[in-house]
Amino acid sequence: MAYTWQYYDLVLLGVGGSMAVGAVVGLLTALSLQLAVIASGLVAVAIMGHGMFVNGPVDAPEDLTEEVDALN
Repeated sequence: MAYTWQYYDLVLLGVGGSMAVGAVVGLLTALSLQLAVIASGLVAVAIMGHGMFVNGPVDAPEDLTEEVDALN
């Protein structure tokens, strides 16, 4: 069975990839490492925000009000 990529796989790759690109840019260019990592961190925060709030893991806001029987 072949693995199919899901949206949240891409979110995780985007976060790790943006941080790696920031480190490489900081190391290989005249831009300071601190500034490059901070800038790439902001990109990672934007990707995480999209994954949590724009395309969240629930179908509808009503899904957030359902009780979880396993915890009771």
